[in-house]
Amino acid sequence: MAPAPQNQLLRKWKHHRLSVLVAILALLGAGPADGKNKRNDPAEIGKRDVGKGLNFYSLEKEAALGQQMARDVEFQSRGLRDEVVSEYVNRLCQNIALNSDAKIPVSVQILDTEETNAFTLPGGRLYINAGLIVKAETEAELAAAVAHEIGHVAARHATRQATMSTIMEYGSMSLVLLGGQAGFAAMEAARLAAPLGAAKFSRTYEAEADFLGLQYVYKTGYDPTAFVDLLERLATTRHEKPNRVLGMLSTHPAIASRTRRIQQKIEKILPPKESYIVNTSEFASIRARLLERYAASHPQERRLRPPILEHRP
Repeated sequence: MAPAPQNQLLRKWKHHRLSVLVAILALLGAGPADGKNKRNDPAEIGKRDVGKGLNFYSLEKEAALGQQMARDVEFQSRGLRDEVVSEYVNRLCQNIALNSDAKIPVSVQILDTEETNAFTLPGGRLYINAGLIVKAETEAELAAAVAHEIGHVAARHATRQATMSTIMEYGSMSLVLLGGQAGFAAMEAARLAAPLGAAKFSRTYEAEADFLGLQYVYKTGYDPTAFVDLLERLATTRHEKPNRVLGMLSTHPAIASRTRRIQQKIEKILPPKESYIVNTSEFASIRARLLERYAASHPQERRLRPPILEHRP
């Protein structure tokens, strides 16, 4: 018996929706181009749109979403009440932001915790744990962590990821139309696969944040190899204290592949400079201030080394 015309139309409609969904997800999963284009040229920073891509959020809606999420973060966390540290980190952050592709103002807040972490909310809101400042050994390393987060801001990863999640949910809802056992099985498969897909895209975004942050560090004048130094140190932290690790490591590619890719980018796209900023006496003073605050947890570092001013050729 030939299928009813309405069933044929329903099947065609469902096939069309799923085809569109697959095409959109493929578009969202595309990483930054590696050819000779503006993305690879630090001289083009600020004149390119690295945040371009499918996004359901306008800049205004993104700012409102970030404000709402910030209230939750600040309700559950304790901000660092130290104007000296906050002013220093904000100045460093704004300096990097000026040398980035960010189209929105960037704000930063220090959280009073020793956990080694940093993260970004929609709307250009950065949060840096005091523990990350302590873990970094040079200002260039701290700048690398900040630049990575500003890379997320510039590429609008938060709302693009939210857009992807919405599309994936929309696609799984359409599977209800299949009905019966087939529909139930398809929905279960989609539900289980969604986190894997989200993790994959997240790793893509993290790799792009590395790529952009590396250029921002370079343009601001810092030694770009500090990116590699920081990652290697955080990898050691991950093995020693799995509960006190930079949060981004959980969804990042393996440290070895990241550092190898970053080193390749340094050699390929960053023209050598005569010298780079590695460390400053101000960073050493800020780090010592925080070490004193958390001295009970760092007995091995109570006797601090004198600050080193260094410009690496």
